[in-house]
Amino acid sequence: MHRRHFLGALAQAAPALALQQSSLRTAPDSYDDHGGVVIERPAGGKPHAGKVLALIQPHSDDLPIFAAGTAFKLIDEGYTAFLIRVTNDDMAGPGWYAETVTANQRDNTAVARVFGCKQAFDLNYNNHMMDNIARSELRQRFIFLFRLLKADTVICYDPWGHYEENPDHYVTAACVEAACWMAGGSKDYPEHFAAGLQPHAVREKYYFSRFQQRVNRVVDIASTVERKIDVNLENKAQGPAGENGARLRQRLEREGKRLPLLGTNDAEANRNYIREFVLNRDSEIARRYGLQWAEQFHYIGPEEDRVNQHIREHAR
Repeated sequence: MHRRHFLGALAQAAPALALQQSSLRTAPDSYDDHGGVVIERPAGGKPHAGKVLALIQPHSDDLPIFAAGTAFKLIDEGYTAFLIRVTNDDMAGPGWYAETVTANQRDNTAVARVFGCKQAFDLNYNNHMMDNIARSELRQRFIFLFRLLKADTVICYDPWGHYEENPDHYVTAACVEAACWMAGGSKDYPEHFAAGLQPHAVREKYYFSRFQQRVNRVVDIASTVERKIDVNLENKAQGPAGENGARLRQRLEREGKRLPLLGTNDAEANRNYIREFVLNRDSEIARRYGLQWAEQFHYIGPEEDRVNQHIREHAR
């Protein structure tokens, strides 16, 4: 096309293009945006009795920091929980390689115990190297576990969280999201069915993020915040919790200083340190919604079955 013909055609198309762009700018939110912000509060009784919760974390301290209050709430309401740790945490912790892995294994086992999980699974990928693995392999392992456990709900990192620099986090999250859907298919991995498993899609997801995400679920964790502190105390090998309060208190004593917040002994120092500094994010989230302590998520619930709903309402 000659230049003058191209410019002429562009000029003729400009009004229509401008109208199209204007329509896009003023269009309402998509119907599939998973809804506006909902405040989820503790429910009485056991409304989730018989349901299975998969707690999935790349590292031993992820769930304790970002989602422990919600995990305890759901377990209180009847869920049976299973913990799945994806890496062996070999790049985060004290000592040389074997000491680091062992210390984190010990912590993760304690985390599962404090949560009250029925079982913990360790997938044992190398820490910080998960962008080097075949995602189809990890996705298949999640599909197998979702079918084996008949998982109804997952708590995991948000696959669409912004500015996440840790490959373990975003690779795990992407594989979990795909596996939640694929586990419900009748043709993927037929050897699972030969072993006695059945298709089983995960229908409910609580996705957390370290940084920016689209938040549509805020969970009131005031009733479980003390147990969130309990589970963070178990992460002694890494993370911002563990025994940092005691270390800070001892350092200040050597400098001839005292911080009233840290109390009079190491146990009190560790607990207060977590409440004041590690849970500061939870306190800030809560203030935005008139709560005391809260965690935030991108929540995806079960899809509405419009056909059966219509049948229930209109069938004669």
